[in-house]
Amino acid sequence: MTPLPDRFCPTDGTRVPAASLAWCCPACRGPLDLDFAPTPAPLKSLTGRVNSLWRYAECLPLTSPSVSLGEGRTPLVELKEGVSAKLDFLMPTLSFKDRGAVLLAELALRLGPRRVVADSSGNAGTAVAAYCARAGLPCTVYVPDGTSAKKLEQIGAHGAQLKVVDGNREAAARAAREAADADGVFYASHVYNPYFLHGTKTYVHELWEDLGGRLPEVIVVPVGNGTLLLGVALAVSELYSAGLIDRRPALHAVQSAAVAPLAHAFAEGADDLVGVTPTAPTHAEGIAIPRPPRARQILRAVRASGGTFHTVTEDQLRHAQSDLASRGLYVESTGVACWAAVREGALGARTAVVPLCGAGLKTGLASNPG
Repeated sequence: MTPLPDRFCPTDGTRVPAASLAWCCPACRGPLDLDFAPTPAPLKSLTGRVNSLWRYAECLPLTSPSVSLGEGRTPLVELKEGVSAKLDFLMPTLSFKDRGAVLLAELALRLGPRRVVADSSGNAGTAVAAYCARAGLPCTVYVPDGTSAKKLEQIGAHGAQLKVVDGNREAAARAAREAADADGVFYASHVYNPYFLHGTKTYVHELWEDLGGRLPEVIVVPVGNGTLLLGVALAVSELYSAGLIDRRPALHAVQSAAVAPLAHAFAEGADDLVGVTPTAPTHAEGIAIPRPPRARQILRAVRASGGTFHTVTEDQLRHAQSDLASRGLYVESTGVACWAAVREGALGARTAVVPLCGAGLKTGLASNPG
């Protein structure tokens, strides 16, 4: 079995041993990155490999998976000329979060904690609960009050202990982090643990393979904590450094207008969050994150790609969800954010891919106010 790479703090360089259960930088309490710079395999060598995200073995920090549910290799479907959708709601737990959760569960299984804890607005918690069930690991998931009843039902069905926290998404994260500081606990954080990002990056490796060794001009990504966007940036860097693509696509990040701290910081030309983010209720609950811990990395990645931020209103979310349903695609209200941002031609003639990240059965249709 390949040795695990060490983790390090991207802010101050503090290193954390591979086998440690420490979930954050011991100096600044910030998220960690992985000391891992793989070289992707050339396109022709992928033929005949396992039909899951594990086919990109050279790019993954873990090998010989034992808890896989066949995640990955989701279809690419054209929505209109030049714009296609990647159907990541067709994952085992019906959201893209399976890409990262499977790596967290594999890592936890190897480190042998007494319990796994996670926090989530629903989909990440569901994915962690499912893969912990597969691995036989006891799991507790912290969610904010108001989380979709269907998501709560799904988490509980996988056997996880459910902790509903009074307050918002940040309150649930604080409760989980407090539990994670106890001895013998593995914090399956999709924000702080870099293994999650190395799972989500397979989204782009699949795009690259399915498009015959190229990428679209624009990759559109919904952003709350930024785990998909940062995974996308990792994969683009890997493919470009290996000479497997000759240009980097622009990354276009989408936030709900109701909770848009990163879009605001980007518009201000700031390197980090600016002031206190105003918040309002939104149907895009999965990206309603007022203070994402990796904000600096997200802003830097979008700028370096030549991309930008978009915000979408509640009306746009409702109309985009109905529009996709009329095309045969029933997607949850967070998962339609990217289509809401670009469906009326915001990207011009450039080619683009949008992710449809979660199934509509998780939330139902977004309702009109009142």
